Amino acid sequence: MEFTHIDKDQRPTMVDVSAKTATQRTAIAECYVYLGSEIMSAFAEAGWSSKKGPILDTAIIAGTMAAKKTSELIPFCHPLNLKSVKIEITPVDEARLRIEARVKVLDQTGVEMEALTAASGAALTLYDMCKAASKNIVIESTRLVEKTGGKSDYHLNPTA
Repeated sequence: MEFTHIDKDQRPTMVDVSAKTATQRTAIAECYVYLGSEIMSAFAEAGWSSKKGPILDTAIIAGTMAAKKTSELIPFCHPLNLKSVKIEITPVDEARLRIEARVKVLDQTGVEMEALTAASGAALTLYDMCKAASKNIVIESTRLVEKTGGKSDYHLNPTA
């Protein structure tokens, strides 16, 4: 297996993408946040608002900001001129929310890390917005669902 962020001398390095052609690239990541049925019910009844403000809207904004800051957080991520970041937060069941982050770029490298960072940033913000109600919140199963463009496409096999 070849690691792209290790040079011939086994030193960490940023991948050189200068010879690559800029193409449309997309990525979708998801993350689940377990709040528990009591907390889910209470916040739903309150219109997903708390003393800190609108819970879901704040998480969406934070996730978008996180996607734009990915190269500042992850050492070998290239700074990208993102063209679109869309985040949806929906209930999965009576106890959990699903965050889906969709990111697009026209560039020489992919946006998987930006999508994962967006979903993670939104999840951390949900935790922060809801922690006064419960410390039993769990951020779980952050993963890449799909990527298109570049060398290869990827689609999560839900049975894997």
